Amino acid sequence: MACPEGKKVAFGTYTLVEEVEYWWENTHQCLEAEGQDVTWDVFKRVFLEKYFPKDVRNKKEMEILELKQGNMTVAKYATKFEELVRYFPHYQGRDGESSKCVKFLNGLGPEVKQVVNYQGVRQFPLLVNMC
Repeated sequence: MACPEGKKVAFGTYTLVEEVEYWWENTHQCLEAEGQDVTWDVFKRVFLEKYFPKDVRNKKEMEILELKQGNMTVAKYATKFEELVRYFPHYQGRDGESSKCVKFLNGLGPEVKQVVNYQGVRQFPLLVNMC
């Protein structure tokens, strides 16, 4: 959603319910008591630490590191890739677009990779369409 940066925490936390809502009330108080400015990045960090544990993150990281097209279609590979890549900030935003493309290309089957790799495309949607 097109939500201004300064409103993201308020909007995001408004949707929390039950145990998660109680967790956030307590965590928010602790962060403020420590003098931390509760930005969207801070919220995401503490939320993921709590609800996306390190062992699960490690498993997802291994999945994306080992992901190869294999016998999948390009569309199926792209879907699986996008499902996994969303967990990794390194591949997000404008700065991560090129790394995301390199990782995607690296997992393609040799016949597709050979044709597309030399194009130098570093915009992910365009790269997927070319494949």
